[in-house]
Amino acid sequence: MNWPFLPPWPPDINGFILFGLLMLAGLLGGELAHRSGFVPRITGFIAIGFVLGPSLTGVLTPEMLDGAQVFVDVALGLILFQLGRLLDLSLARRERSLFAAAIAEAGLAFAGVFAVLTLFDIAPMQAAVAAAIGISSSPAVVLLVVKELGAEGPLTDRSLMLVAMNNILSFLAYTALLPFIHYAHNSGWEIAVLEPLYVLCVSLGIAGVFAWLLLRLARLLPKDETTQFALLIGMVVGTVGVAQLANGSMLLSLLALGVMTRNLDRHSHVLPVDFGSGGEIFFVILFVVAGARLHLADLSSAGFAAVAFVLARFVGKSAGVMLLTRAGLDFRQSALTGLTLVPMAGMAIGLTQMTAARYPEFAATLSAIVLGAIVILETIGPVLTEYALKQSGEVPGILAGGARASSVNEHQPPSDEPDGSAVMESKDA
Repeated sequence: MNWPFLPPWPPDINGFILFGLLMLAGLLGGELAHRSGFVPRITGFIAIGFVLGPSLTGVLTPEMLDGAQVFVDVALGLILFQLGRLLDLSLARRERSLFAAAIAEAGLAFAGVFAVLTLFDIAPMQAAVAAAIGISSSPAVVLLVVKELGAEGPLTDRSLMLVAMNNILSFLAYTALLPFIHYAHNSGWEIAVLEPLYVLCVSLGIAGVFAWLLLRLARLLPKDETTQFALLIGMVVGTVGVAQLANGSMLLSLLALGVMTRNLDRHSHVLPVDFGSGGEIFFVILFVVAGARLHLADLSSAGFAAVAFVLARFVGKSAGVMLLTRAGLDFRQSALTGLTLVPMAGMAIGLTQMTAARYPEFAATLSAIVLGAIVILETIGPVLTEYALKQSGEVPGILAGGARASSVNEHQPPSDEPDGSAVMESKDA
């Protein structure tokens, strides 16, 4: 009997159900992590995504994850734009040691990853591409942990700037290697030379056009939070769409859009970026999907090469960032800054997928190693970032060393001094 008014069976999971499922699952995982007292919400988002993903329970199928890609692109766009807005080029010029630290930790991370991968008999070109990808750090993790903790201070500021520089340097290193990849696969010299230049120039060109348009509209429109929120969302989503349409790099375009907007806005027409609860909806989905796409098979197939990648990258970045001891941070603070650079995801996944789409055979081993490393770094990265920020003393209510401020003063007699002075005296002691 045919009753056309009944829904089809099995039912199709549409975008509305998928959106709700990702949101509710993320909120549940984040709350469980938060109640632990030492695990950041981001780890909860990633963990619940992994549990629901194809590699474990299969509640979230690969087709469903592909359907959620539009939410992921918007979330990455918001995060990269916000990160670019934090990169103050005038500060980087004044603090030469900060720029030197970025170059040093990127160079040492590249050299370390390349060296250890060649010891595992990985082809030099594949090792070089993996090393270029390994320069990047995850802006999503660092920004969201900073926001969750409310961290503010010199270590937090420098960590965010280093993350932004890491992603720019990673993309530039990868772009510099593209001609050699094309040449190794018998592409003509036109493809080998012109394609990387096209991607770089088009991505920066798109960022320049949208930055100009954003600044013009920000000057004309009312300067209130609601209007600016809508304007920024529109610009970010538009940049994502045009970059994909023109075969440019969405990642570079959005990062460059943020940098240009920050450094060309001399009259502060654009308010400080705060996407609030509207943006956090996309961030939750981003990390749930990221967790669902983690596969233990990637780690097992890469084996010790992925572990060696993680260790070499950490040593290189930690050693390079020690140059920050000349930029207003002491040795301990510089070591903690190195921990905030541990997470790796967005840019690394994007560059790996770009390589796999063009040269799948070349990228097979590369993808296994990089994705295996991401499994490790996205698991421990948020925890290490939260630990570093709490130890730095830049989290409200927590002193340097991780002790809560109340525990320092709770046994002291009342004082006529303001609370802030008492806390400062406790820290000096």
